Amino acid sequence: MADTKTIVFFPEGAFGPTNNCVGIGNVLKERGHRVVFVVEESFAGTLAAKGFEEATMRLAPPPEEPEVPGQFWKDFIRETAPEFRKPTLTQLETFIRPTWQALVDGARYCEPALRDILDRARPDVVVLDNVVAFPALLTCGAPYVRIVSCNPLEVPGDGIPPAFSGYPAADPTGWAGFRAEYDRTHRDLWADFNAWVVAQGAPPLADLQFVHESEVANLYVFPEEADYVAARPLGPTWHRMDSSVREVEEPVELPASLLDRPAGSALIYLSLGSLGSADVGLMRRLIDVLGRTPHRYVVSLGPQHADLDLPPSMWGAEFLPQTTIVPLVDLVITHGGNNTTTEALHFGKPTVLLPLFWDQYDNAQRLDELGLGIRLPAYEFTEAQLHEAIDRLLGDDELRARLTALGADVRARDGLRRGAEVIESVGQAHREQVAGRP
Repeated sequence: MADTKTIVFFPEGAFGPTNNCVGIGNVLKERGHRVVFVVEESFAGTLAAKGFEEATMRLAPPPEEPEVPGQFWKDFIRETAPEFRKPTLTQLETFIRPTWQALVDGARYCEPALRDILDRARPDVVVLDNVVAFPALLTCGAPYVRIVSCNPLEVPGDGIPPAFSGYPAADPTGWAGFRAEYDRTHRDLWADFNAWVVAQGAPPLADLQFVHESEVANLYVFPEEADYVAARPLGPTWHRMDSSVREVEEPVELPASLLDRPAGSALIYLSLGSLGSADVGLMRRLIDVLGRTPHRYVVSLGPQHADLDLPPSMWGAEFLPQTTIVPLVDLVITHGGNNTTTEALHFGKPTVLLPLFWDQYDNAQRLDELGLGIRLPAYEFTEAQLHEAIDRLLGDDELRARLTALGADVRARDGLRRGAEVIESVGQAHREQVAGRP
């Protein structure tokens, strides 16, 4: 095709951002474009199996043993899991900064390989779904598009709570103190990274921001009904994708024990994401507590699946086609990752949220304060609290009707195609600009 464009996606090496980009990439591929994914070596083959070109790189020196997809972050999360029990203010120094440090180190390590990949791919557009900058994307000569697939609080503003805090939008009492502690714990790391970014030929970063805003197009994934734009308006380069639910996932056949359930028994989906489910102790406690309800459960077991045993009222696997399962259930219990949170709203499902790290606190707080779900502490919840939250959400007919209507509106706005159209238009404008040069 004469108008075929090469679009390079570079998602963070975790399933959430990767799956988000896969959904958009599928739409672009269906429109005849060449879609290339830059992925960590541990993901090699997973994107090719979905029909995309792959280019692999590493964020750190190779280990002695073979890795599974996303192993770098699974190991990191498992080693730092004790920090998740601390208040978000304390986590700024004990978890958030070490996470930024690991991200910055990865960006530095892969810069030469990334430059080589982009030289070979010759993209018309480069798309970054990550929270840290990679200078090669800004210096390769193609327009750069940023995706925010975490909570949109990562785009800062005075009228909204600080990212990672989980603080309420209606009460600014702790905002200034949180921002001051973030500055104290991150200023030197940011300054050093910013100097390195500039030395690679890329523009400087905005103050205390670890990733560039695009000058041409920025996408973010969050439903309008839960957004913060009234308190923090965004400029004309920002485009909301209300949801990014990939449309090509395998069907699922639930066992009869879940389908033939007694009256009054709901079907509930439990997922702490690929990273949160690595906490075997937390997963075991949830399985135990939920097993003493009358309901049936589909459980995303995650990377430690061999260490988890399910009672007869539950069924699960290491990997599950989440976007196939969520429409079938009555309720979602989640860590509050942006993919699961927005997918639950996309399909109109109430949620119990047990945040662990990063933007999960913000998502949990947002849905709780809007009355779309219930936030509970992931490690301190009591059995009675969790049972009561489930009963309250399942018994709230008004909320279920509200969520059903909300989900229909989100689906009608078709975020996947909205995102694909923005990226496609950026590529077309670049082609026209190049063609018009003398």
